[in-house]
This record gives sequence, C-alpha cells and structure tokens, in this order.
Amino acid sequence: MSAPVLTEPLAGLDDLSVWPASTARLPGGDLSVGGVSLAGLADRFGTPAYVLDEDEVRSRCRAYRAAFPEAQVLYAAKAFLSRAMARWIDEEGLGLDVCSVGELELAHAAGFPPERMVLHGNAKTPRDIETALRLGAGRIVVDSPSEIARIAALTGPEGRQKVMVRVVPGVSAGGHEKIRTGTDGQKLGLSLTDGSAQHAIARVLGQPQLELTGLHCHIGSQITDVKPYLVAVRRMVGLMARVKDSHGVTFPELDMGGGHGVAYRPGEPALDLTALARRLGAELATGCAAAGLPVPRLAIEPGRAIAGPAGVALYRVLSVKHTGPNLFVAVDGGMSDNPRPALYGARYAPRLIGRAATAGPVAATVVGRHCEAGDVLASDVLLPGDIRSGDLLAVPVAGAYQVSMASAYNLVGRPPVVAVHEGTARLLIRRETQEDLRRRDIGA
Repeated sequence: MSAPVLTEPLAGLDDLSVWPASTARLPGGDLSVGGVSLAGLADRFGTPAYVLDEDEVRSRCRAYRAAFPEAQVLYAAKAFLSRAMARWIDEEGLGLDVCSVGELELAHAAGFPPERMVLHGNAKTPRDIETALRLGAGRIVVDSPSEIARIAALTGPEGRQKVMVRVVPGVSAGGHEKIRTGTDGQKLGLSLTDGSAQHAIARVLGQPQLELTGLHCHIGSQITDVKPYLVAVRRMVGLMARVKDSHGVTFPELDMGGGHGVAYRPGEPALDLTALARRLGAELATGCAAAGLPVPRLAIEPGRAIAGPAGVALYRVLSVKHTGPNLFVAVDGGMSDNPRPALYGARYAPRLIGRAATAGPVAATVVGRHCEAGDVLASDVLLPGDIRSGDLLAVPVAGAYQVSMASAYNLVGRPPVVAVHEGTARLLIRRETQEDLRRRDIGA
C-alpha cells in the first residue's frame, strides 16, 4: 500500500526559515550552507555527518552582545563544544558555562580565558572542583550544601574563590518536563520555598575562602515566552532584598541562566531576544529600585540559541518501507547521534537534498538504524513521494544537544563535525571509527 499523497505543493517543502542564514538553493535540488554544497559534503565526509556554519554561530553571538551590551553572556558548552567552537566564542567576547572537567580542560586547551569560565553541576566531582581552581575559573556555582565546605577546603586557607548560589525560584517553564529546572522537587539547585537557598547563602557568607558574588537561577530549556523569566527575576530580587536585610550584603551579580527557545520547524515560535533583553532589564531595574538595591550586573547563558540553528545533520536513506498506512524512511543514523526525539519528543523537519523531486509530498516517518521501536528521528513529516534508498536527507537546527549527547549504541561510531565558512569546509571532529571502539575494549 502506498502512502497517501498530500495536496500540499512541493513548494511547501522548500521553506528555509529555520536554516542558517547562509543557506542557498542550488540547481538539481541541492542546498549550500556557508557557500558549500551539502551533497558535496556528504560525498566528501560520509554520512551521518554534522555541518556547522561558523558565520551563523558568530552572528548569533553578536546578536546577544548587541541585545545585552552591559550583561555577561556565557555560552552553555553542554549544547556543543569543540576547540574551534571555544575559539569562536572567545573571539566574539562571550564567557563559557561548563559542567565538567572534560569541558574545562578542552576549553583550556583551546586557549579560552579561565576567568571567563563558570563551573556548574549538581554533583561536581572533586576533580571538577580541583581543575576549576587550578585553572582559575571565574566562578563556581554552588548547587548543594555539601559543596560549600568542599570548595572551601580545596581552595585552601590562603585561597579565595568567587562563587554563586543556584536558587530554584519555583517557576515552571520549558518545552518538556525533563528540561524544566525552575521548580521544586528536581535535582538541580536550592529551593527558595523551603529555605534551602537562604541557608546555603548564610553558610557561604561564613566561609572566608569563598566570595559570594551573586545568585544564579535557571528555570528550564526551550522556553519561548518572556514571562517566566520576569517572574523568576522578581523572586530573585526579593531574595536579594532579604539577604541584604539579614546579612547586610548586596550582590554585584545575578545570573538568570539560559534556556532560550528556538524554532525547529517552520512556523514554530522562538524566544524574542530583543523583547527578553528589554523586559528583563526593565523588570530588574524596577524591582531593585523598589527594594532599595543597586542593580546587579546581569548574566545569561544561551547555548541552544547559538549552536542549534547553526547546525545541519546529513543522513543517507537506507530503506523505504510501507507498513499498513505508514511510510518509514530509514537512515544511516538515529538515536545514537540524536537522542532528543526519544528523550524529549523533539520534532524536526528533514529535507531531501542532492536531487530534484518529481513526486508530490507524502506523510512519512524518518527512523534510525538502531534496534529500538523508539528510534525515530522525525515523525509525521512531509517528504517527496519518490523518496528512495540512496537519497540524502538534511535536517536543520541540529547544532545543539545532538553531537554532545551522542553515544556508541550498537557500536555505531559517532559522526564527524564539519565547519563551513566562506565556501570552504574543514573537519572539526573526525568520525569515531570501529578501531576507536575496539581500542577501548581492553579485556580478554
């Protein structure tokens, strides 16, 4: 049974609104990004592969700097990090939010200034903390009471480390329950509601090795509405006012985290950066004035909003199968290189590249190669009715939380990352080979 052919014209599959700004149509149904043919990249580097547009990354960094000229903008490395990415972020004047010794060491190897790094994490290992102290990380964010004495002890009696306290403000926001981090009852941060945050602040202030520069909160990810940030900032200002009354301390910094949502498919909402900057700044100034506080320097931590729209994933179709009314298009990647659909129900808009389609669009589900019924990359999407084995599919908005969350499930090596810039392509991260996987297995 063939899949139903839809009446929507093929032009409906040609919307490039969520692609990098450099994306251009080429003859024969191909696309270029950064001046480089995507089909040509697939032939040169193989598939699956990730393409990262350097200019898109840099332009998004500059957009943040322009919208928040007085704030500290920290790129959230967990979205995607490589030595090249760290260099671009550094050159664009952003700081770096890291969560592990691996991210710390890689950024340091790339020459990133440690004083512009902030270490996060709800369960920092001793090595995480020791490395941050050794490298001279600018801030460490305290996420639990046990970290306070640990950081102080590792700092030493003669040392001094700047820290912040991560507060859970009781604000629910985010695209999926697993990425809502501003509410009580989850593992991250210290609750404002039960007094844990206030108790931790008092303990930090009692440690001479620690300099409490301010408060931190992160309410969730893939947020497209400004309002939850305004509620959060009001609660953070209220806490700052209580700290001033109780301890006579005013904080010079306030980190409102990230979670800025992007559109993954044409027509989806994205967070309005200009509106966020204007309204967040106004809310902070008004609240501080009412509380008799000086306005702290704001910090924000975009990750997905910088890396996500700069990336494109490339796959080759392995099989096309009709099962009842369903059309399954299986590709040579899957949940090992993009677990987000399985984890969060993320939805993408894949597109045929490398040849012109001749058939009308049909409803299809793009699935991966792994032995899991849940290995679905894109469900209920439109693809040309003549889709066939050997075709190439390109998936936009693939720059965040895909390579960084990739695994070697089924012993399938992780894909390469290729940077494109002004008509040239260069390999940033090579493909993980079968030899790499074998060399890790040292048992007999």
